[in-house]
Amino acid sequence: MLLDDKLLDGVTQAAKESPRRRMNYNLHESLDAKAQRLFNALEPGTELPVHRHRHTAETYILVRGRLDVIFYDDQKNETARYGLDPREGRYGVHIPAGQWHTLEVHESGTVIFEVKDGPYTPLSPEDVLR
Repeated sequence: MLLDDKLLDGVTQAAKESPRRRMNYNLHESLDAKAQRLFNALEPGTELPVHRHRHTAETYILVRGRLDVIFYDDQKNETARYGLDPREGRYGVHIPAGQWHTLEVHESGTVIFEVKDGPYTPLSPEDVLR
């Protein structure tokens, strides 16, 4: 499979049409796969709750666009903000297991390549910071 503009453009179009303003394209064959590898197309206005993955680290590589990845402490205080923009040489971020985080999308057509250990586990209420 070729990973090219045609693929990313299709996922981006689906994100633009989605009420969630984001859409993923899984490269893993099942939700039980030991490695979850996917493209995640994100549009400005998408809302990703502040959350954590207690049992796995997560890595984002920004393929195109511009976004901030934001880290928080247990009291929902911002502790770090990483502005990613491949045109400026800032390509990605590694998120340690258990780290509260979210993102803020600044440019239409933003796409990240995301990797974390599997199997897929939906977020539980205790893993969303309210």
